[in-house]
Amino acid sequence: MSAKSFPLEPIEKASIDELRALQLQRLQWSLKHAYDNSPVYRAKFDEAGVHPEDCKQLSDLAKFPFTTKKDLRDSYPFGMFAVPREQLARIHASSGTTGKPTVVGYTLKDIDTWAGVVARSIRAAGARPGDMVHISYGYGLFTGGLGAHYGAEKLGLTVVPFGGGQTEKQIQLFQDFRPDIIMVTPSYMLAVCDEVERMGLDPKELSLRIGIFGAEPWTNEMRTAIEARMAIDAVDIYGLSEVMGPGVANECVETKDGPTIWEDHFYPEIIDPDTGEVLPDGAEGELVFTSLTKEALPIIRYRTRDLTKLLPGTARTMRRMQKITGRSDDMMIIRGVNVFPTQIEELILKRPELSPHYQCVLTREGPMDNLKVAVECAPGVDPEGIAARAAAKLLQHEIKVYVGSSVAVDLKSEGGIERSVGKARRVVDLRPK
Repeated sequence: MSAKSFPLEPIEKASIDELRALQLQRLQWSLKHAYDNSPVYRAKFDEAGVHPEDCKQLSDLAKFPFTTKKDLRDSYPFGMFAVPREQLARIHASSGTTGKPTVVGYTLKDIDTWAGVVARSIRAAGARPGDMVHISYGYGLFTGGLGAHYGAEKLGLTVVPFGGGQTEKQIQLFQDFRPDIIMVTPSYMLAVCDEVERMGLDPKELSLRIGIFGAEPWTNEMRTAIEARMAIDAVDIYGLSEVMGPGVANECVETKDGPTIWEDHFYPEIIDPDTGEVLPDGAEGELVFTSLTKEALPIIRYRTRDLTKLLPGTARTMRRMQKITGRSDDMMIIRGVNVFPTQIEELILKRPELSPHYQCVLTREGPMDNLKVAVECAPGVDPEGIAARAAAKLLQHEIKVYVGSSVAVDLKSEGGIERSVGKARRVVDLRPK
């Protein structure tokens, strides 16, 4: 395999002025395309008293209404689309566990655009010509598997389209095929590591050089833990099906300082989640995206519910986003304190007696909500032993000090927390509805 790297695209090295000029041109097209061809957007714009011609500069986007997941559900299945159904090359959908699924669609040009940004993402993660990519994201209606697949193929890499589950079989193929890159959720990567060690093998001995992890929030502490355990570069890929799928943003391996947003296709804003006011770069708030090049389903000011901040570009001209700290709808409010699973994860990962497998269990006694953190002990550590109980007591203390919430800690033996082949189920809400 050649150690030669892929060249950057010109837009990745363009000046800020060139990038902003391209964004404005594409934004004006996207607003007009949505208004002219999507009845839902025409009605939303008309109700808000705005017209695509009102967008003279990028800051004018703030005049336009937000799009939410409810808009997609209310227009189920194809009501928001801006092309006839016959022009769709592919349809994806969310799982719909909390109601009707959100349905998204792509023209052939959209598929090519999507493959392009995923290819750019894999290249930013450190891919080299001749690399083999093992894809463990789920295939099917979920955008992860096929999104990663088309991007890796577009980059000219060899793809192993495995999907989720069958962990022992995946490990066998790691040994036999010797892939260079894995694309998977970080929680499932940890489950793979556990299984590798259970088989008496060392995860560092696998051929993998790069892990591109996404589809769920994960901390820098988890990055450090995975990199130390596997001797790989672990980078963050970001995306969501409503905006495109995976590949909206990706960390650059040379900096690992938060995902670079591919701003030539997706225009980001940060807003105050309560007021909707646009916040300046550097301020933390809710991430909002507008698509600049999508044909089938243009998305205007989509509220992602992800909490982050926009930061200046480093490895690329385009802006970065801070790693997601949580979602405004994943947030647990425990006796007036806002708590995110990732805050607890950071503290768990500091304790060598504990494993990264955990769940936050919400219950209610009378009017009061209670939070219990169920966490597995590290392999070989007895949950009833002195070391484990001391670690639990320290974790309980640190959550109180650093997060501000009193919690119970429930120690589990190895395998005591359910394993996920997709997104980890971090919050279990047992409160009466």
